[in-house]
Amino acid sequence: MMSANKKHFTTAIVGVLVALSVIALVLSLVKTEDVTLPPTVKYGMVFDAGSSHTSLFVYEWDSDKENDTGVVSQTLSCDVHGQGISSYANDPPKAGDSLRECLDEALKVIPAAKQRDAPAYLGATAGMRLLREQNSSAADQVLAEVAKTMQGYPVAFKGARILTGEEEGAYGWITINYLLDSFTKYSPKAHMWVHPEVANIFGALDLGGASTQISFMPEGSGIKQNGASKLTLYGYNYSIYTHSYLCYGQNEMLKRLAKELIVESPSSTRVHHPCYPKDYNETISLSSFHTSPCTNWTDTRLTLGDGKVTLEGRGNASGCQAALKKLFNFSACGQRQDCTFDGVYQPPVSGQFIAFSAFYYNFKFLNLTEGQSLATIRETIQHFCTRSWEDLSSSYPEENPERLPKYCANANYILTLLLDAYKFNETSWNNIIFQMKAGSANVGWTLGYMLNLTNMIPAEAPAQMKGHVPSLWAAAITFIILTLVLGLAALLLLLWV
Repeated sequence: MMSANKKHFTTAIVGVLVALSVIALVLSLVKTEDVTLPPTVKYGMVFDAGSSHTSLFVYEWDSDKENDTGVVSQTLSCDVHGQGISSYANDPPKAGDSLRECLDEALKVIPAAKQRDAPAYLGATAGMRLLREQNSSAADQVLAEVAKTMQGYPVAFKGARILTGEEEGAYGWITINYLLDSFTKYSPKAHMWVHPEVANIFGALDLGGASTQISFMPEGSGIKQNGASKLTLYGYNYSIYTHSYLCYGQNEMLKRLAKELIVESPSSTRVHHPCYPKDYNETISLSSFHTSPCTNWTDTRLTLGDGKVTLEGRGNASGCQAALKKLFNFSACGQRQDCTFDGVYQPPVSGQFIAFSAFYYNFKFLNLTEGQSLATIRETIQHFCTRSWEDLSSSYPEENPERLPKYCANANYILTLLLDAYKFNETSWNNIIFQMKAGSANVGWTLGYMLNLTNMIPAEAPAQMKGHVPSLWAAAITFIILTLVLGLAALLLLLWV
């Protein structure tokens, strides 16, 4: 028979073993994430103050995953009524007042407790760049008024400023590749963050009202210093080519085209317009050319007065293309292959591109965003240009009558810009994707701008994911089983004795 002391000793051992088994089991089942506090949602907002209109975007993200990719979602998109803020140069307070309706909408979606911590930015693009060239004091006053309005709201106002064209292009490039997880991805199999292939990095094509931008990673490392932007994101270095062409946005292009057509017929008050539909007429004042630096240059061929000229549509696709090509100085490049126009350097395009903003909207109207061949696109545009104004008006009663007559010019301009200037060809054309959204967010420069200014894209690689390491998990399970077996054996021995 076992003595009482031995029984107590054996019982104590069994108790300890069972207790260790329970503790090990509990610890193995509880993850780090299970004991953390609920995630905190943060908000941020950016005004895109473009040349023709202003839009507000509100974003939200889980603060626990602030430096991960693909965690920011778009909560609100609000279009400001009226023209761009540069149109208020003669009455700056109205520029600030124009933002109020969208700011009020933003406060409806951001919880009151989060509003004071929500960073708020306004970035102005080509319209304000032009105004600054023409009247820098007026540009400063407009920015001061929009800042004053935003400071009156319960948000963390971080500034209103004019972006450079290169910044606009680079932030658009960041937005696209962030939303498409092109910078870094988490591999569940390897339990680590991995760097996607460079071939999966997208280029960005942006067409606005007053400027257009192209940004991409060329093949190899052959970017001349004056065309390179260097970025360090998630532990990797990127050298991208980005360039912005002021006065080559579609609205300024239309003004410049009209002026050139008038210059070619200086003594006539009725001028043929090959890009406008047949039977469509538009009367413009010559003094309107004074309102933009893009058309207000010294031109001995035309004395700009206060007279009026009527542009008469001819619906001539080939004539439209020929007139548009005259807006580019292709001869300045000579025989250089690394040149677009006006002597501007550009390495050969490579990789896939996302074409957004006016690139997308014009082609979407023509049903050309589904990956059609270049031949089909050309044929569709040519056919559209031959349609009369009466035909178009009756076929598209819902379309804005001010935009409808301009789709022929816009579409042909896009072809000229992409093929003749940027030098896409029959093969590389298939690498262009016309798209305005990625996931739940609009494609554009605003998200990239906010990510950069809030330091949500770190230069360092993301930290490793929390969770069980497989080898440690296996060791924990083995320990639990052995402990339980030993405890059971000791208990049986006690009962048997």
